[in-house]
Amino acid sequence: MQTEQQKRILVVDDDEDIRDLLKEYLEKNGFSVISAADGQAMRQIWPAQRLDLIVLDIMMPGDDGFTLCKEIRARSRVPIIMLTAGSDETDRIIGLELGADDYVGKPFNPRELLARIKAVLRRYEEGAEHRSGLDGQQRLRFGNWSLDVTNRELTSPEGDVQSLNGADYNLLQLFLSRPGEVLSRDDLSLHLRGRDASPFDRSIDVQISRLRGRLNDDGKSPQVIKTVRGAGYILTVPVVVDNG
Repeated sequence: MQTEQQKRILVVDDDEDIRDLLKEYLEKNGFSVISAADGQAMRQIWPAQRLDLIVLDIMMPGDDGFTLCKEIRARSRVPIIMLTAGSDETDRIIGLELGADDYVGKPFNPRELLARIKAVLRRYEEGAEHRSGLDGQQRLRFGNWSLDVTNRELTSPEGDVQSLNGADYNLLQLFLSRPGEVLSRDDLSLHLRGRDASPFDRSIDVQISRLRGRLNDDGKSPQVIKTVRGAGYILTVPVVVDNG
């Protein structure tokens, strides 16, 4: 496993002061940092160089962060943290829908971003260890659905296959690892983002709704992921590891 000192981060932001601040701060904390001012500069760096995480601003000239996030996700699973307008929940939700792993609102404290970076990298390492530990057992069956944990592909009862982005995959994998257990919004936020849910942050609920939609479970009475009023959410179907 790589040590933290070997982790390489790409910061994409059109604000030179922010790029310089993050480069200096993150390098002091043991990371290798490359910076890019826009999408064109980003494409010259990624995917030509090995990257462990990308910090991606949303509001930039030319291609914005949403466009770049979608482009990255089409080709790579590299972790992405988006820099959003501090009070704009819509930006946060859209970023998660496109496959970002977390977000930090501007203006931000570099220490907070550092904590988010460490949390996301830790979750990715744990996920990689979990997948490698499965050996040939790479498919999880739940109800009439199945998840290929290696390729991150969800197969419907009719045999239709869809790829899952980072946020949807991580959320579904969490439910599959804890079937029959009620998970509160704080539980979900803590495992997915390394922090408790804010009382005004509805992104977890939006993610649940989107995942239910993928599972055709978004009617008035969901059967796969049910709501436990006042407590959270629960996966109600058994999970079986397919030895393949």
